[in-house]
Amino acid sequence: MSAVDRRPGAVRLDGDWRFQLLPAPDAPVTGGWSTAYVPGVWTMQDTDDLPQYTNFRMPYAEFPPQSPADNPTGVYEREVDIPADWAGRRIVLQIGAAESVLLVHVDGRPVGVSKDSHLAAEFDLSDVVRPGERAVVRLTVIKWSDASHIEDQDQWWHGGITRSVLLYATDPLYLADVGVRARRDGGLRVDCRVRDAGGALPGGWYVSGELDGRFLAQDAEFDRVNAEEERVSGFLGEARLTAVVAEVRTWNAETPELYGLTVRLHRADGTVADTSYHRVGFRDVEIAGRDLLVNGERVFIRGVNRHDFHPLTGRTVSYDDMRADLVLLKRFGFNAIRTAHYPSDPALYDLADELGFYVVDEADIESHDHAHEIADDPRYLGAFVDRVSRMVLRDRNHPSVIVWSLGNESDYGAGHDAAAGWVRRYDPSRPLQYEGAAKRGWADPELASDIACPMYAPVEDCVAHALSGEQTKPLIQCEYSHAMGNSNGTLADHWAAIEATPGLQGGFIWEFWDHGILQRVSDGRPAGRAGAGLYDNGVAGPGHRWAYGGDFGETIHDGAFVADGVVFPDRTPKPVLYEHREIAAPLRIACFRHEGVVLSNHQHFRRLDWLSGAWELSLADGRTLSAPAELPDLRPGETAAVPLPFAVPHDGGEAWLTLRVTTAEDLPWAPRGTEVCVPQIRLRGPAVARDVPVDRPVEVDGEGLLLHPLLTAAPTLSLWRAPTDNDELGGMALRWRAWGLDSLVRKVVSVRRDGGRVTVAAEYAGTVGVVRHRQVFTPVEGGVRVDEEAELPWGSPLLERSRELGGVFDDVARVGTVFGTTPGLGLLEWFGQGPWESYPDRSAGAPVGHHRVPVDELFTPYLRPQESGGRHGVRRFTLSAPDATGIAVVLDEPRQVSVTRHRAEDLTAASHHDELVPRPGCVVHIDAAHRGLGTASCGPDTSPRYRIAPGVHRWSWTLRVL
Repeated sequence: MSAVDRRPGAVRLDGDWRFQLLPAPDAPVTGGWSTAYVPGVWTMQDTDDLPQYTNFRMPYAEFPPQSPADNPTGVYEREVDIPADWAGRRIVLQIGAAESVLLVHVDGRPVGVSKDSHLAAEFDLSDVVRPGERAVVRLTVIKWSDASHIEDQDQWWHGGITRSVLLYATDPLYLADVGVRARRDGGLRVDCRVRDAGGALPGGWYVSGELDGRFLAQDAEFDRVNAEEERVSGFLGEARLTAVVAEVRTWNAETPELYGLTVRLHRADGTVADTSYHRVGFRDVEIAGRDLLVNGERVFIRGVNRHDFHPLTGRTVSYDDMRADLVLLKRFGFNAIRTAHYPSDPALYDLADELGFYVVDEADIESHDHAHEIADDPRYLGAFVDRVSRMVLRDRNHPSVIVWSLGNESDYGAGHDAAAGWVRRYDPSRPLQYEGAAKRGWADPELASDIACPMYAPVEDCVAHALSGEQTKPLIQCEYSHAMGNSNGTLADHWAAIEATPGLQGGFIWEFWDHGILQRVSDGRPAGRAGAGLYDNGVAGPGHRWAYGGDFGETIHDGAFVADGVVFPDRTPKPVLYEHREIAAPLRIACFRHEGVVLSNHQHFRRLDWLSGAWELSLADGRTLSAPAELPDLRPGETAAVPLPFAVPHDGGEAWLTLRVTTAEDLPWAPRGTEVCVPQIRLRGPAVARDVPVDRPVEVDGEGLLLHPLLTAAPTLSLWRAPTDNDELGGMALRWRAWGLDSLVRKVVSVRRDGGRVTVAAEYAGTVGVVRHRQVFTPVEGGVRVDEEAELPWGSPLLERSRELGGVFDDVARVGTVFGTTPGLGLLEWFGQGPWESYPDRSAGAPVGHHRVPVDELFTPYLRPQESGGRHGVRRFTLSAPDATGIAVVLDEPRQVSVTRHRAEDLTAASHHDELVPRPGCVVHIDAAHRGLGTASCGPDTSPRYRIAPGVHRWSWTLRVL
């Protein structure tokens, strides 16, 4: 709730307004009114102007500052009853945000114009309306303007009034501005600016304040200097209140302590003319050398970039939705938000103050398509300074805001330096950042960025910079680990380097949401507000799908690049969130020694008393032992050894100890018992298991393919996966297709029998090379053991272009086995990492244990169908029917396994999930090697150790009937 919402008698004008959508600003308004809901965008409310997604390209050809002649213009109109008791008061109309240009008329009279699609505009109606009478308010919103060229953000283009509309009244004598500075030593300073609607200030006014019942003192020295410098003029008054709070409870993201501050403006007779309420957090932010400090502590920034987004309402987000966003982020270990790429709804900052988030507040400036031209263009200089300064004035009292950002992807020029100069003069209590400046030189002190904040810098480069001796600023990436589709590989490696390297402090994952819009498949239009409830667990409901760029018939678009979040459009967590939760775990198991384990507190400010825990011991033979955990009382950064909770059985093979950590009490962001993290350590390695051969023949057909009553497709070699977004945009899929990995042709070379054992040699031919594959089928007790070997060639003289493609069969998608099962097997149970999806370079968040998940829930529905649903480190698994019949597979060592209803070619051919038809049986992959995911759609690829080299790959597995 904003300060304006808290004003007594404020009238909220949200709801249905009369509405017309005109083709251009100069088109006449007719009598043909329809209805539009405010706040909301007309692009999501059944108009002919539909959403359009572009990453950096402008959606029209005109150069700045021009806009197209075809320019959708929305006209909103309604009657407003002005309360009679507002007579003699100052009456203000506030429009929370409008995209992109707003014109206001009241009773046909022009009142004002506003730009900046993400900041509120206020209009004084005192001389326009009459209390006790009805007024007609018309809001005209023009979609495109000169301002659109500096609002060229990676998001859907919409048009409309996106935040609430309010009407409120104040006394003519009012608090024009209240600035709060609360330091970690308890020092409090409140600067007030006073104005009067009549122009000249009346004599004798004064200001008072109280902090949680404690009255603040008037700053006499400030008043004396004010008088000497004549800063109290006839139209502007200034006052300062001060206090020192003993034993102050400081604010930080772990313990977000807030105090209530009330400021009152009094008339000369002592009556109250105006009141302002704020929640105050005492904290300091500073840069010391190459460290960003909060309250003197070097903190890790575990951040995410967040747009204002909703799959039904576009840019309009309710208070409850914003709270749900932040609660989910808090539960998964995030402590920071960058408001990409504009100031968020004001309520978000109140929530960040309350729940505990560090905020990088970003101005509404991005000129991506024409960045270089605009950065030094004097025609845009005023807009740069205006947008930055208005953001600072609006948000500076929030303790959560620790850094100001000058915008995003707008090159670097005089406009940025001018805005930076204003901020440094007005608010020296916070550092500035701007990636466009920082990329000119991470250590350059002359640039308008106090933080080295690159985008998608390889972690090796970051470490090298920190070790170079040249670093002068904190290095905190404003964007890293691009979450497009099945992605975020090497996230754990990245954080291992950050935590081990002084000078590196974290960064912001791109981004929070998949910006999929719920679309009606029948007519290709947004579902709008009526679509509520038509999605669940990341999946759009019947007759609907998640739309991305190009799905609304637009010719200029950037496809699925808008689907790059850590949550699905319905806020269902993607598997990467579990990875991040473990990487950010506040409590960790450091090592196993002397019949005990070492626990460590990885927080910056907080002890462990808000946590509780339970031990689990998972044994390979299927047993799971449990015991309560008594957590040691550790200060931040401390470690302590604790004994094992129980004796580890001598039998049972491999053994893993897990500490399930939960909240010990109800918190604002999590009820008691909410899982916080699951740190784990291996206590014992695997025992050697041997299959017992039996004297019976293995059945194969004439092509050397295994015959089995529960398999509908025999085990064959697989080198292909349905390309992930990273594979496609990073160029790997192009190479794989050029090599023919998606259409290998199998040819049997030989089939040899040795008693019951069968050895099959085959060749799989691509377009430029041949992979030799050998399978040895050995009958064993209860089933058949399959020993496999595949030799990937190092190169081929058959095609010169193979060298251009990176070397034939070097860095393929996978090397392994694929087979299909009969229908009816619907439950997967396994011992390995899980229960959620994991891959070789994204598996830190999947603890080893015994897991069971229905087959239909294993698949992850990334918006564009692609490789998904894999589980890393699987030792054995069973696929069973309700009557407990099925198959059991034991692997020679932990392997990558996937079980879904889709073959790779099914996923590759589909662009949306409504196009997929699940197969009745299961498609099973067992991979000797599986390529990492990386983030190559925007950022570094996976590291070399997660890629697959040519040469000989060997693996084996045993198949039994349950």
